[in-house]
Amino acid sequence: MLTDPLFLLVLVACGAVALILGLGISTFGKGGADNGKRANKFMRWRIIAQFVAVVVILAFVFIRRQMGG
Repeated sequence: MLTDPLFLLVLVACGAVALILGLGISTFGKGGADNGKRANKFMRWRIIAQFVAVVVILAFVFIRRQMGG
């Protein structure tokens, strides 16, 4: 499974979501008006990254089922 390029893309997409989430949470923790705006921007990017990750996961599942394995 680790040699499947689409599975690796799933891992990268999930890792990107986790990284963006971590950056957003750490920015929220710093406080301040500027950091609050930056944290909200990270959270918006997280939503986009989550959408992409879900689409990639669904594509992976669909393709795996079509291939029979």
